[in-house]
Amino acid sequence: MISAQQYTHEFIRRFIPYLNWVGELKNPSVVWKDCMAGLTVALVLIPQSMAYAQLAGLPAYYGLYASFLPVIVAAVFGSSRQLQTGPVAVVSLMTAAALEPLAASNPEGFLVYAAVLAVMVGIFQVSLGLLRLGVLVEFLSHPVVIGFTNAAAIIIGASQLSKLLGVTAETGDHFYLTIWNVLVEASRNTHLPTLAMGILALAIIFGLRRFAPKLPGVLIAVVVTSLISLVIGYENLGGKVVGNVPAGLPALSLPSFDMAVAAGLIGKAIVIAVVGYMEAISIAKAIAVQTRQRIDANQGLVGQGLGNIVSGLSGAYPVAGSFSRSAVNMTAGAKTGFAAVVTGVIVAVSLILLHFAQYLYYLPQATLAAVIISAVTSLVRIKQIKYALRVHAHDGVIAILTFVLTLILAPHLEQSIFVGVMLSLGLFMYRTMHPHISVLARHPDGSLRDAQVNILKTCPKISVLRFEGPLFFASAMYFEEKVLERVSAKPDLKFIIIDAEAITEIDATGEDMLHQLSLRLVALDIRFVFARTKRQVMDVFVRTGFAGPEWLDHFYRSDERALEFAWKNVKHCDEEVCPLAAKHECPVRRLTPDKPPET
Repeated sequence: MISAQQYTHEFIRRFIPYLNWVGELKNPSVVWKDCMAGLTVALVLIPQSMAYAQLAGLPAYYGLYASFLPVIVAAVFGSSRQLQTGPVAVVSLMTAAALEPLAASNPEGFLVYAAVLAVMVGIFQVSLGLLRLGVLVEFLSHPVVIGFTNAAAIIIGASQLSKLLGVTAETGDHFYLTIWNVLVEASRNTHLPTLAMGILALAIIFGLRRFAPKLPGVLIAVVVTSLISLVIGYENLGGKVVGNVPAGLPALSLPSFDMAVAAGLIGKAIVIAVVGYMEAISIAKAIAVQTRQRIDANQGLVGQGLGNIVSGLSGAYPVAGSFSRSAVNMTAGAKTGFAAVVTGVIVAVSLILLHFAQYLYYLPQATLAAVIISAVTSLVRIKQIKYALRVHAHDGVIAILTFVLTLILAPHLEQSIFVGVMLSLGLFMYRTMHPHISVLARHPDGSLRDAQVNILKTCPKISVLRFEGPLFFASAMYFEEKVLERVSAKPDLKFIIIDAEAITEIDATGEDMLHQLSLRLVALDIRFVFARTKRQVMDVFVRTGFAGPEWLDHFYRSDERALEFAWKNVKHCDEEVCPLAAKHECPVRRLTPDKPPET
């Protein structure tokens, strides 16, 4: 029975998680570190959020709207103390792709449905978290995420070429066609002041990252290029700037919208919710390894979901955990979620101050393009795809196919993810249906090893097989085929010993197959023997009668005892000369059969 105190503690941990760390704020040292970390992250977040908003196809200041309440709420109700939530590159790109059909037909509706999309994403995430269904997110396998993230980073960077070159090109049905149109237009009409401003911003960001990494390179690039823009009259030269930014905080409300249009966004909202959360939980787990925190995946879903809901109610768009800002937060010494609260408050203060808004007017859009390009360079990790190939060929194939499909199918990003998930599940089922089966033989060191791998001689009358996987409906036929193949290959075979240590479970199909197969083998004068059977599998054999009285001498606790039983009962197979015998051991002792465990 769970005591009332334990129940209360569990309730607090799940639904009011910030109470787990708010008490630590009594320590002035913790407060100071959190404040400094929050300020540091805010200096990165303000320019980044504006750049990501434009990547999503929204006015730059919408990124600031998504960097106030969502940052605070996600930290207060989330599981990780250092995770920083807000606008991120991949989710911004997916938002733009999801809303692209509305851009031409209903430009004003584009802004409305960006907020609606955020609320839908949040509701889905909160629902999964409260129902403790966070495990469903794991259907999006790591190879799929690797392939998608690498391709998305390339798409994001390439999408900024038009802003960096100062050209406008026709949008194609596919992303690669759009990029081709941009390059063709740039070959004729590149706007040199825009290109110069973008190159300057990139030089500042990458230069400071290389030679003065502690300085806020992105913020410095924003300030420098904005001042140059103001002094030289960049806008009058044809350069595009951010323009007017409304002062003050957005009002919390959900604008009116068409339910039919919103219904068409459900599938895309689910994909954004899953991808956004995968990014957040990956970051949280990486941080937890260093901070030794316990991460609750379901609570993380609730925090991310509530952050998205308030982002939508703020008139913004979907948000997620940021890898770069979370890393900055942890490196800056953040101890609790209060650091994210400080970050959100600083953004809010920046929005309230009238002077801040007027200075943003002169910020070149080429600079925001440079900010995005500099941010996504860290997302291109081709080494991860190579690593997946080394781990398992199937994983590498999934990562590569997802990568290629994402590039080809963009801007329809959800299609590549769907295909990747289906491939992952399909290859998983294939591996499950065809687990490794090895024929064991005696190694010179006395152990039983894979005969094919170690090039070992096998016995013509006794075969020892190891089946490495669950024996259930999907793998039962494969097991039967492999056993019968062995029977056909060994005309003099009299005993088949199954090393069952790796058979972790068995279902009705698997048990029935074994029962029928054993009868077929008996008719061929071949006996079935099991060694090292797991307790849970043995319990099934006992309950079904497969390990009944007449079969008690067919189950052994070790391969050696099973072999002794076979040598004792097979004719013309002397254990002294049998390839399966341990030559360096003393003569084999005659042992009585092991009895099945009591149930």
